Amino acid sequence: MKATSFYPVIMTGDVAGTARFYIEHFRFRPAFENEWYVHLTSTEDETINLAILAGDHKTIPAEGRGRVSGLLLNFEVEDVDAEHARLSAAGLPILLSLRDEAFGQRHFITSDPNGVLIDIIKPIPPTGEFAEQYTDEARPV
Repeated sequence: MKATSFYPVIMTGDVAGTARFYIEHFRFRPAFENEWYVHLTSTEDETINLAILAGDHKTIPAEGRGRVSGLLLNFEVEDVDAEHARLSAAGLPILLSLRDEAFGQRHFITSDPNGVLIDIIKPIPPTGEFAEQYTDEARPV
C-alpha cells in the first residue's frame, strides 16, 4: 500500500467543541467543516492534519461507534518549554510535568476535552543504553 496521507480521527460527542480546542491551542484551521465532521490542517505545516468526527455517525460501523479511548497524540515542537508555559497559562491540565527522559525526549503531557492525551515533545540526545537502541538515521539530535 502506498499511502498518500495519514492523520488521526478523534471520535467525540462534541465535534464543534473539540475542533475549537485544537484550533485555539494547537494552531489548526478548518479545511472542511460540518456538524458531524471537521477536518483540520496545521496553520504552520499543511501536511499535518487532524479530523474530528461524531462518534455516533452512520459511516462508522456499529461496533466501532463511540468516543475515542486509549489514544496519545504526539506533537514534536522546536521549543517545548515555551509550549509548556503557553498551554499551562491557558489552563490546560498538565498530566505529566515537563521533564527530560533518558530515551531522548524533553516533554510533558496534557489532554483534550475528550481525555485524549497530548504529548508535547522536543527530541534530545538519548543517554546510556537508549543511545545504542536507535538506528543512525533515527537518533534524535
